[in-house]
This record gives sequence, structure tokens and C-alpha cells, in this order.
Amino acid sequence: MVKQTQLFELQSDDIAQKLTFYSSLEKLNQACIRCDRCFLSQKRHQVVIARGETQPDIAIIGEAPEKKEDKLGQPFVGDSGKFLMKMLQAVKLDPNVYFTNTVRCRPPNNRKPSAEEIKACKPYLIDELRLVKPKIILCAGATAVAGLTGKRESITSLRGKWLNWEGTAVMPIFHPAYLLRNPSLQKDSPKWQTWQDLIAVKLKLERISALKSHRC
Repeated sequence: MVKQTQLFELQSDDIAQKLTFYSSLEKLNQACIRCDRCFLSQKRHQVVIARGETQPDIAIIGEAPEKKEDKLGQPFVGDSGKFLMKMLQAVKLDPNVYFTNTVRCRPPNNRKPSAEEIKACKPYLIDELRLVKPKIILCAGATAVAGLTGKRESITSLRGKWLNWEGTAVMPIFHPAYLLRNPSLQKDSPKWQTWQDLIAVKLKLERISALKSHRC
């Protein structure tokens, strides 16, 4: 019998996109904890498991765990994650959010994950999103956008433009770590642009919720 991890290796990307291997987040997370599909498993302190609401309004996908996340085993708990939470709170998007990453193990020295590492983790990300069923997905940074949708453009050109993944609206935004390095609040600065993007997300979420209520 072919194991699920073998299926990952046997299927093409197009076919793997259509398969769901895990029936619950608990089973998926247990598989992640045991995973040794790429080089990152050799250097991690622990696998970084997603956190937040399991039937969220918004799922936020980051790039990869940082040092503090690797230590605590949770995503978006470092300085950049705290800053992002403050921005979400400012536009009242924080109560029902799910946080995860493109890859679940920290790359050495916080480097970008390689294409092979992203590919190894992608089946977990796809199943995860299918299980939690967010109304909207935020991709923080170009790596997250590429990891989910395959679009390999700069985040400067992608941000603020709605994308689609399996019928779910996707908004690319600057990664909060980048915003911390670019603190200006002037018009058209990265922080100002991200604020506009989050307002657009807020409005779209309100429209989705209103439409759902109307149908009910």
C-alpha cells in the first residue's frame, strides 16, 4: 500500500493540488511533526504548527518560522507577528484569524525557503486551508504568494490585487518584517499601502458575510 508521504512524491503538482490526504487538522499536524521530507527537518528545534481559529474569517500565510517561532512552535509570535496583530486590531480583523506558514520548519539564519522545501511542505498547506475553509486568505510576502498560487512576481506588483485560490479570495500584502524595516507612514509608503490593503480586506469580508446572511 502506498503511504501518504509517498503519494506526495508520486503525484505531479497539478494532481496533488486536487487531492486531500488528511481528514482533520489533528492528523495533519501529527504528520507535520513527524515529517522529514526536506533538509529543514535536520536543523529545526521543532515543527511550527499553525495557531488561531479553526473556522476563521481570515487565514494568514507567512514565509517561514523565525527563531522565536522555532523555539515556541507557533507562527507569527515574534516582533513581526505582534506588529501584524496590531494592524489587524486597528481595522478590527483580529477576532477570527488563523496563522500559518508556507513551510513549517525554520530555514537556517532565517534565509528564504528553497523551491524544494516549499514543494515538500505544500501538500500540508493545501490540506490545511481546505480543512479550515477561510473566507479570505492573506499572503504575507512574495514567498507566500508563490507557495500558494505559483505566481512568482514581486510583492510590490502583487500587493493590493485580489487573487483567487480554489474559489477563495487571496490578498497579497507586504510581510510585517518588511514593514518594521520601513516605518514611514507617509502616503504610498509600504505601511500606508498595507493599511489600504487591510481596509479592502475588511470591506470584502463584510460583503461576504452580508451575502451569506442574505442566502440564509
